[in-house]
Amino acid sequence: MRSFGLSEFMFIVEAARWTLALSLLAFVGGALVGLMVALARSSESRWAQGAAGLFIQVFQGTPLLLQLFLIFFGAPVLGLDINPWVAAGLALILNSGAFLGEIWRGCIQAVPRGQSEAAHALGLSYISRLRDVVLPQAWRIAVPPTVGYGVQIIKGTSLAAIIGFTEITRAGQIINNATFQPLLVFSVVAALYFVLCWPLSLLAARMERRLAAAQAR
Repeated sequence: MRSFGLSEFMFIVEAARWTLALSLLAFVGGALVGLMVALARSSESRWAQGAAGLFIQVFQGTPLLLQLFLIFFGAPVLGLDINPWVAAGLALILNSGAFLGEIWRGCIQAVPRGQSEAAHALGLSYISRLRDVVLPQAWRIAVPPTVGYGVQIIKGTSLAAIIGFTEITRAGQIINNATFQPLLVFSVVAALYFVLCWPLSLLAARMERRLAAAQAR
């Protein structure tokens, strides 16, 4: 057994880059999926609305941990070779896409209906109404909750430790197994998550205050 020292601390800190990389992958991929889901949910097609609604129910209605297990352990059953990085990224992208899609759907529907009706009266197509009228206004509403959800993505990456992906939590488990100092090790892990998440939480709160002040004018 060895004691917790600088090298052990740096091992956990260096694992933060993989937490950030996985978070960025999940956010960018989830944003692309979420945009498609939000547009489908807000479309005039009942088929698209139904498909998007089913997707949201599946990924919001089941735990992220279960989704990780199904992808990581289910892929080999189907003959697919998958590593923890790919499995964690795919699960987080799909999960984030479901939540971001629903957040953005609410933002799109928060734009006054009269805006879209006026654009329709001017002869704009459905796509033009979305691109030029609805989405620019919805984007301003969506920024604060989107930034706030980024905090949830960072915290959600900790579940990837279960399938062997070495991010902050997994690095903490490895060091704890070597030092047998769980209170100290996982206090460091918690502190790192706080350092990563706190600035985003402050930014989201500030954006919400600015949006509320702008809407009050």
